[in-house]
Amino acid sequence: MLKELEQKLVEAEQLLAETDDQDIKALALEEIAKLKREIDAANPINQRNAILEIRAGTGGDEAELFARELFRAYQRYAERQGWQIELLDHNFSELGGVKSIVAQIKGPQAYAKLRFEGGVHRVQRVPKTEKSGRIHTSAVSVAVLPEAREVDVQLRPDQIRVDVYRSGGHGGQGVNTTDSAVRLTHIPTGIVVTCQDGRSQLKNKEKAMGVLRSRIWELEQEKQEQSVGAARRDMIKSGDRSDKIRTYNFPQSRITDHRINKSWHNIDAVMDGELDPMITALQEANLGIDEK
Repeated sequence: MLKELEQKLVEAEQLLAETDDQDIKALALEEIAKLKREIDAANPINQRNAILEIRAGTGGDEAELFARELFRAYQRYAERQGWQIELLDHNFSELGGVKSIVAQIKGPQAYAKLRFEGGVHRVQRVPKTEKSGRIHTSAVSVAVLPEAREVDVQLRPDQIRVDVYRSGGHGGQGVNTTDSAVRLTHIPTGIVVTCQDGRSQLKNKEKAMGVLRSRIWELEQEKQEQSVGAARRDMIKSGDRSDKIRTYNFPQSRITDHRINKSWHNIDAVMDGELDPMITALQEANLGIDEK
């Protein structure tokens, strides 16, 4: 079915390129958008759960505060989709922001809908602590990985170092009194994963193994697609304002996605989880990012 849809997409794009009839062009564009959505839905990888990681980048306290707001936006979006979202790891700041946070999102097409969210998100606004009213620019990096399965990645016990420690709790609440937090280090790659939000050491280890498996799988996929993968990896991890994929301009209530050069003027609604218009536009644009 997937190959059939892809062939129909090629034919529709050829028709769009060859015709001068505006009515036919409009129909072809509508068909292309429809086929891209169907291809997304038919791709097995896109049916998987997603691992969401958000890290504060340039901008100090303001970046950390926006990181938490952005995570809440994805939480609200997940609720609207009927998905389950489970916090795996976090590092809160003293002001209530987020230095880093990792969550698992379970639900139909979770990865398909969130996969284009990976990259640097730039925010422009006046911080609450700014007395002069000057607009600050900060950045937050987002990574979205498809949840890998055991058949995708085989993890050898002798290649993993396991450390246990006491969880820091949720912003000062619910602090564990046992060493239930788990840190896994994959020795061959140096990838480190922590999970501290469950009260069971065994469950935390199981969840951490799932995240580790997804990161290793993503790394292997990027090696196979080196030219695309390296650029994407750099974009996700840099956290630099200049590598932005999207800008949230609060004074003008405007969100702009720079990859498709499109803006929306409903920033409050978006930050409350109304992400569908952006996600649909990105899926239809396809962005030229190869499927895994």
